[in-house]
Amino acid sequence: MSKIGIFFGSTSGNTEELAQQVAKAFDIDNANVHNVDSVEATEAQNYDVLLLGSSTWGVGDLQDDWEDFLPKLAKEDLNGKKVAFFGCGDSFGHSDTFCNSLAKIKEGLADSGATFIGAISKEGYSYDETECEEGDNVIGLLTDIDNEEDKTPERLEKWVTSVKASL
Repeated sequence: MSKIGIFFGSTSGNTEELAQQVAKAFDIDNANVHNVDSVEATEAQNYDVLLLGSSTWGVGDLQDDWEDFLPKLAKEDLNGKKVAFFGCGDSFGHSDTFCNSLAKIKEGLADSGATFIGAISKEGYSYDETECEEGDNVIGLLTDIDNEEDKTPERLEKWVTSVKASL
């Protein structure tokens, strides 16, 4: 069985709440859920699968704690590890940069040796643009807890199914 670790950055608490929902969906105990503001990037070496979560701020910017953590994580050897993404954004107020922080994290880890998993259909999303699109899919679980919270459970279920199929 793959050992799964969750790493998230959260400013307002939405991504932290989502990280707890993700942990429950994968039956991951709290010892394996890490806020990137208080964990070393080397902790990633303890896991086979990394579930990385972030909110998006400003005009598609990384959550503040990821600004420091991402370069350190990118220096880790993630060869053979699987990485999936989850995050929060604003599909109405910032509909042209929806959840772009996840694409920035993926781009930052492009040379890490990791295999990216967990893409799901973009069907049912209501944004104008996102860097998270890849063909007919988005790179992971994109949520809008403030405007579309009712869609989160179904999106979470689809994403969990996609991630588990790749393990």
